[in-house]
Amino acid sequence: MIFTAATDMMLRPELVDLQRKAVLPGLGHLGLNQADDVRIGKLSNMQLEAENEEISRDKISNKLLANLIMESFTYELRQR
Repeated sequence: MIFTAATDMMLRPELVDLQRKAVLPGLGHLGLNQADDVRIGKLSNMQLEAENEEISRDKISNKLLANLIMESFTYELRQR
């Protein structure tokens, strides 16, 4: 079976997000003054071949591209 995994990686909230500090004032300059919080992250899409969904989840855990010390992640797994 082939699975598609969409993984969303975000910097942990307790860490200083320098990209957030750069983007937030820029939103105000664009007229988006109502934006009071911004988080910048990464999205990774990958296809995995596995016998079943449980094995596919194990592959994601072992091959994930997130830095687990600095980032948290969520993912959605779909069978193709």
